[in-house]
Amino acid sequence: MRLNVGRIGRAHGILGEATIEVRTDDAATRFALGARLETDDHGDLTVESVRVHNGILLLSFEGYSDRNAIEKLRDALLYADIDINAPGEDDDDYHVLQLVGCKAYLEDGSLVGDITDVLNLPGQDVLVIAGGSSEILIPFVRALVPEVDITNKKLVVIPPIIDGRVQ
Repeated sequence: MRLNVGRIGRAHGILGEATIEVRTDDAATRFALGARLETDDHGDLTVESVRVHNGILLLSFEGYSDRNAIEKLRDALLYADIDINAPGEDDDDYHVLQLVGCKAYLEDGSLVGDITDVLNLPGQDVLVIAGGSSEILIPFVRALVPEVDITNKKLVVIPPIIDGRVQ
């Protein structure tokens, strides 16, 4: 699947480096030396150099050897072909696109709703479930989401209940 992994920012220095706004959790792999990245308007780009300067990722690409050349790529989105079904480092690693569209059920089997988004917050990821006339937010932790069945697009959730209602 073609996914957006970054955006090219402003030129840095005079040797054809650009700042990169990283939009992936696996930057080391996606932006490794020799990696090929797709763009909408500039064809494929091959990473020629990689370095971090003051916490900012800087890349240069083959064929773009000076500031003027790299400036033409500014704001271009970078895409990579990613297998979202490939196993992660842990058994509990899931891609957001694997979770969105799953149905969330209570332990008794009653439907809570459809997962419409996954919020990546500092503490943990949070599932957004469209349930009836409102959204339900459930932290994506084993204690509250004890079962995940990606193959059948089903999750079992234990939502917080206040005053007898799912919150």
